[in-house]
Amino acid sequence: MPEHTEKRAPVVEAPAGPLSEEERAARRDAMAEAPVVFDVDGYVEDFNRSVIGAYRRGVADVELPADSGVARSIIPPGTAATRDFSNLSPHIPQFVAEECVGCMACVSACPDTAIVAVAVPQSQLEPAISSFAWKRDDGALAAETAASHFVTTKKYADVPARRGLEPAQFGIFVDPQHCKGCSECVDVCTAEGHKALVMIDKVAQEPSGESTLERYRRDFAFFRTLPITPKEYRNEKALADLMLGEHALGYVGGAGSCAGCGEASAIRMLVAATRQVHGPDSMGIVAETGCNTVYGSTYPFNPYLVPWTNSLFENGPADALGIRLRWDQEGHPERRLWVFGGDGAMYDIGFQSLSRMVASGADIKVLVLDTQVYSNTGGQASTASFGGQVTKLSAYGKAVHGRPERRKELGLIMLAHRDAYVAASTPAHTNHFYRAVMEANEYPGPAVIVAYTPCMPEHGIGDDAAARQAKLAVDSRAFPLFTYDPRRGETMAQRLSLQGNPNVKEDWFKLPDGRTYDFLDFAKTEGRFSQHFRDATPSAEIQATRDERLTYWHLLQELAGVR
Repeated sequence: MPEHTEKRAPVVEAPAGPLSEEERAARRDAMAEAPVVFDVDGYVEDFNRSVIGAYRRGVADVELPADSGVARSIIPPGTAATRDFSNLSPHIPQFVAEECVGCMACVSACPDTAIVAVAVPQSQLEPAISSFAWKRDDGALAAETAASHFVTTKKYADVPARRGLEPAQFGIFVDPQHCKGCSECVDVCTAEGHKALVMIDKVAQEPSGESTLERYRRDFAFFRTLPITPKEYRNEKALADLMLGEHALGYVGGAGSCAGCGEASAIRMLVAATRQVHGPDSMGIVAETGCNTVYGSTYPFNPYLVPWTNSLFENGPADALGIRLRWDQEGHPERRLWVFGGDGAMYDIGFQSLSRMVASGADIKVLVLDTQVYSNTGGQASTASFGGQVTKLSAYGKAVHGRPERRKELGLIMLAHRDAYVAASTPAHTNHFYRAVMEANEYPGPAVIVAYTPCMPEHGIGDDAAARQAKLAVDSRAFPLFTYDPRRGETMAQRLSLQGNPNVKEDWFKLPDGRTYDFLDFAKTEGRFSQHFRDATPSAEIQATRDERLTYWHLLQELAGVR
C-alpha cells in the first residue's frame, strides 16, 4: 500500500531535568508550528482501492501492512456501500408495481438501505430507460425489467397534476447487494393494507435465462442512473418522503447488523431526517460502545457518510460535551451533535454522564436505542428490562421467574431535568419518530429520544418483526409514546403530549371488536416472556408487570392532563 505524505511534529529529546516555564512555552510553540496533518483525500482513495479490495478478496491479512489510518482507527466514510450480502439469504423481496400506492413505509423501515424509491416525471422516464438499455447486449430485456419498477400513483401523479405539475411515475428498487432477506419490508407493506412486496426465491435461471441476482443487479444499476426525486414531488406532510431527498441516504447500508435489526432502522431514519433538513455536513455522532458500534465499524466497513467517533460504554455524553464546546469555539453552533447508546450506556453505567450532559444545557442530542437488554454482551438484563423478562442473567427457574425488578423509565427521569426536549418513540411510528427527531434538532438545548428498537435474537421474534412488535408494544402500553417540549408552555400538562398512542383517555387499547389489548397480549408474542404462559393461567410475575405497565400509563395520563 502506498505510503502517505504527512507532516509530523518535531522530535524533541527528553529533558535531563524539570523544564522551566520558558522552556515549556518554547516547546508548545514548536509543536504548534508543525501540527500533525492527515492527508484525508489521499487516504480515502488508497483505502477504497487497496484495503476494500483486499478484504473482498479475502487476502487482507496476507497482503496489507498496518498503516497510519489503522493506527488512528480511521475508516473512511461510506465504505460499507461495497459490502455484499447477496448470498446471505435464499430469498429477496420483489416489487409488485400495480399494488403500490407510494406510501414509502418499506423505504423507511428497511434497516439496511436495501429498498430505495424515486419519482420521475413521465416525460423523462422513457428516455432514461432507452438510454440505459441501448448500451447493453440485453437491451430489450433491460428496458422491460426497468419499466416494471414504475407505477402511476395518486400521490406522485394525480396530486402533482392538480398543482399544475407534470405527473410523475413512482418506482421502488431493491439492492440485492445489501438486502439480508429479513422480509420486514413485506410485513410493513402488508400492515399498511397493501401487497406491493412479496418474498421470492433467488434462482440460478429465470424464464428469461438470467439469474434472479443478475436481474436485480441490472435493475439497480439502472436506478443509479436516475436523478433524485424533484423537491416539488415530495410531500412535506408525509414525513416518510424525507427518504426521497438528495441528502437522506447518510447511512448507506452494508452494516453488519442482524437481519431486521430494529436499531439500524432508527439510526438511518434519524440520519436521514437530520441531513435532509439541515444539510449533508450538518451533523456528527458520538457512539457509545454497543451493538451500533460493532455493526457500524466492522473494519473496513463504515455505513455512515457523516463523521462519527466511538466512545466508551459509559461516557459518550461527556465526550460529546468536549466536541460541542470545540465546534462552538470554531464558529459552528449550527452543527447537530448526536450521541447514540443502548440500555447499558444510557440507563445504567453511563446514566450519570447522560444526566450531567442534560443538566449542563448543552446543545447535544441523544438517541437511546432501547432494546431492554444488553444485546452486545450476550443478552443480560438491564434496568430497561421488563419485570419477568427472561435473559441470560435473569433466567426462569423454580424460585425466580425471570427478572424480578421493574423497568426503569428513563424518559420520566429526563423530564425531571425540566429544560430538555424528551421523546419516547419508535421507528414503526414513522411520522411520530421523524417529527421527534426534527423537533429535537430544532430545540436550542439538550434533547433525548428514547426509541423502542426490537432485538430479534434477544426478544425471541422473527427477522421481519421489528416494526410489528414496536407497534404492539405501543398498543399494549408496554412502551407508550410521548413528546415533552418546554417551548409549549410552563406546566407539565402543556409540555407533555401523548399524541400517537391509541385510546389516549382509556386504560387499554381497544380492538375493533371491542376487546382490550393489554401487556399480556403483547408478551405472548415474544420468546422472552414465553415461559410465563406455560400454564392456562399466566404467571403471577407477568401479571404483576401488566399491572405495573398500567400504573405507568396512568402516571403519564396524569402528567399530560388527560386523566
